[in-house]
Parts: sequence; structure tokens; C-alpha cells
Amino acid sequence: MTDTVPDRAEITALLSDQWDALTRLVDGLDENRWRTASPLPGWTVFDVLAHVIGTESILLGEPTPDLAVAGGHIRNDIGALNEKWIDSLRPLAGSQLLERFLDVTGRRLKTLEQTTDEAWAELVPTPVGMAPYGRFMRIRLFDCWMHEHDIADALGVAVDEGGSRGAAAFTELLTVLGKAAVKGAGAPDGSRITFELAGPVPQTLHLAVDGGRASLVETLDAPAGLVVTMDSGLFARLRGGRTTADAHAGEITLTGDTDLGDRLVRSLAFTI
Repeated sequence: MTDTVPDRAEITALLSDQWDALTRLVDGLDENRWRTASPLPGWTVFDVLAHVIGTESILLGEPTPDLAVAGGHIRNDIGALNEKWIDSLRPLAGSQLLERFLDVTGRRLKTLEQTTDEAWAELVPTPVGMAPYGRFMRIRLFDCWMHEHDIADALGVAVDEGGSRGAAAFTELLTVLGKAAVKGAGAPDGSRITFELAGPVPQTLHLAVDGGRASLVETLDAPAGLVVTMDSGLFARLRGGRTTADAHAGEITLTGDTDLGDRLVRSLAFTI
């Protein structure tokens, strides 16, 4: 699923579309709406977009602001790095933040358009370890796609979660799904699990657990002992740690080994 380097032109175009989607979502907000609490602890709508600006600024080679940060929602060094950028931008008005976002993403798009095939395939540090730069850009697409959901959920508006952007971003939700089954839910060897996801990014996913590891497979070699059915949007938010299975009990159906299913849907979060 992640062995091949994503297509450069495709990911660049999808990132451009994703940044346009974020722009449409916040353009014209009054200051109170900018400061609406988001699903991410300690962050407002303003802060979510400021975080995107910070990450893309780092990728442009800009220095991280030298600020001391604190807060119970900061759990690691990456969280502290994110907070430095957000703190440095908080004095801006929302409209000024959007101007900054348009400037930074415009420069990033030009950089991506000029990236060579060799640089696109080069191994670089990423949130998932060393990986091709192209994979890193798909992770950036995923991150911005998830933050579009965060802002939309905070504002109480609906956005298009499917299409090409959703399909490409969704790939990153699946890379370590097996870890949730084995380490999170304790699925024993021989377990066969199917996720039936409806909604904007429909998927049928099969996990086979053997040798202490769970792998995504095209088809199962035996009937699934557990079938988990839910909307793809809920799956994305559970994987992103934006909500809990208990908060959506009526929206998740478990068929078969419901004890394993209960543990699994409570173990889906994987983002830091």
C-alpha cells in the first residue's frame, strides 16, 4: 500500500486542492468564529490553520519561533514545536492569518511544482520515520485533510470528505491499522476481521492476524470472525483521535466476536 512512491503531479494537485478547500472554509469568518474551539484539545479554528502554516513554513526552511510554550495538551516535542508556531501567530486577526496561509501555501506549491523526480523519491525524515519525500507529501495531504474536518466540525458545517483528496488521504489511515488490532485490541492469531465502511470514502478492509501481526489483505482465507460496520467519516475521526467509540455507539455495528470488536473500536486512534 505504501511501498510505491505516490505520483508527484497527482499529490501536488491534490495538495493545491486541499489548501483551496481550507481557504474556502475559513474565508469571511468573523473573529469570534475564528476563535471557536476545535475537536483538538487546546486549539481553536484559528490555531488549527496556524498549525498548518507552521508545518508548511518549516518545509520552506523558515526558522521556528524561539518561544517558551506550556499547556496540558502538549504531550511531546512535536507538540511543543507545533505550539511555538501557533503562539507566534495568535496575535494576528483571522483575516491576517488567512493572508499568511495563502502566502505560505502559494510558495509551497511553487516549490512542489519545481521538485525533481529524484528529490520526490529521496528518503527524508517524516512523522512515520524515513520515507520518500513523495510519501511525506501524501502525509501532508492527510494532515491537512483531517484538519479540514476539525475546522468544519468546530464550525458545524459540512464539507466534501470524499473524492480524490479523501481517497488519497485515507491511505494514511490504513498504514498501521493492524497494530490497533493486535497491540490495541489483543486480537489472537487466526483472527479474521473485516471493516465495512460506508459514506464518502467507502472501503471494505480485511485484516488477517498471523504470527502476532495483522496484515491488510485483499481477501480473507476464512470467514471473518468480526465485522465492523461504520461510516468512513467516523472511522477517520476515530483513527485521528478526534472522538471516541463510546460517543458514537449507535453508529457502529459489530457482528461476530463483539468482545474483540469493542476493544478494537476503542483502540483505533493512532495520530500523535
